[in-house]
Parts: sequence; structure tokens; C-alpha cells
Amino acid sequence: MRVLLTNDDGVGAAGIEALRKELTRDHELCTVAPDRERSGTSHATTFRDEVAFRGLADDLFSCTGTPADCVLFSLLGAIDFAPDVVISGINLGANLGTDIIFSGTVAGARQAALMKVPGIAVSLVTESKEPDFAPAARFITDTLPLLTSLWDEQHFINVNIPEVVRDGWEITVTRPSRRIYDFRLVERPSRGEVRIFGLKGAVSCAKGEGNTDWEAIRGGVISISPVNLYPINHSGNELRYTDSVATSEARKRSAGLK
Repeated sequence: MRVLLTNDDGVGAAGIEALRKELTRDHELCTVAPDRERSGTSHATTFRDEVAFRGLADDLFSCTGTPADCVLFSLLGAIDFAPDVVISGINLGANLGTDIIFSGTVAGARQAALMKVPGIAVSLVTESKEPDFAPAARFITDTLPLLTSLWDEQHFINVNIPEVVRDGWEITVTRPSRRIYDFRLVERPSRGEVRIFGLKGAVSCAKGEGNTDWEAIRGGVISISPVNLYPINHSGNELRYTDSVATSEARKRSAGLK
């Protein structure tokens, strides 16, 4: 299988290196990843500026753009490689639930799927700064045909793996949870009249009834979430909003307003 690798932790990150080591044994591989950490960049895409690709080896390139840029420009022909699947990761830390809104890792997989190529985002759920990525990389390599088969043109695949992966660990198909963040504003020393702020905090809990990625990870189970590519208006909302608009227009008319 021809595999394009990317990530948001940077081209030299341990997670992507672990995947490269495992995947090259059985697959044809090319890596295009950001030249520096791009965590939290979501699906930011470079439209007005340029991005530069630098060849580090025959099958390894750094890119000055975002993870979405890496995939977009690569699939458009910036490199001479047509992949069967795009894998983004292995990310250092979870990408569960609403994390996928701002995750650069997830954006790499989403961009692939938008371009009709199977996209798989992979994250290692860990609090360690230097975890062992090798077991997770072996899991992805061993299950790549299964993960690719789960893909369709309406979805990308988001995989979250507990830090310790043993042979025979349970896999479950989940849906994203709602992550609750306990962020607080921290003011830093000012620079003249410029006030400087930062954020502190972490995820405090998650919500979601049954079969969510959060519940799977808490139970020590590998979570595989097919995530819809396109925004969906939940059933019934059209009628509710139509009624609200009609009521508002009626009130305006009765008040003599236009």
C-alpha cells in the first residue's frame, strides 16, 4: 500500500518516526510534515502566501505550511507520490471528541478525505512527554487494511490509542464525545502598553451518552471514530428555526416594523 504520512508535531517528532519505522517494512511510504510544531492549527490552509517543501531524503519532506497544507499540496502534485491512504500522526496526546475541531493532526486526515483519499488520524492518549510510540505504530501497521476499509467518501477515521497497547486489546467503533475544558486566563508581564495573555488549564471531563471515544479510552479500549466530513443540521432544527423566523416576522408586522 502507498502511504502518505503527516502530523502536527513536526517532521522530526517521535510519533511520526515510529510510524515510519513500522510502515516501511510492508508499505511504500512518503512523509510530508510541518517543519515545526503546528499543534492546534485546526484546518488552517495557506491560500494567499506560499509554502516551501524541503527534501530531507528521497521519501521525506518538510513543509513550511500546516498539516492541511502538507496534504493539500502533496495531493495536488507538489511531490511525485500518489497515496492509497493518508495517515496523520501519531499525535502526542489525545484527540477525543471536540478536540477534533482544533486539532492539526485531525485536519491532515480530513483534508485527505475531502480529496477522496482515505484519511486516518492517529493519537496516543498519554500524559507522558516521552512515551513509547512503538506499540501504537505496530497496531496501526497491523490493522491498516481494516482501518482503510472502514473509510468512505463521507468520513475520515479518527483513532485514539491508550498508551499501553497489548496484542488482542479490544477495539470499538465510537462517536465523538463533548470535551469540557477548564481553561482560565493568565496575564503575563506586559510589554510597555501591550498586555500579554495566556491560557492555563486542561480537560476536566467529557459528556456523551454511550459508546463515545472518551468512554472507550477510559475503559482501556482503542477508539475508532468515523467522523462525518460535512456539517450536519440535526433533524428537527429546520422546523424549529422556521417557526422562530415566522413568529419574529409576524411580531414585526404587528408592530408596524419592516
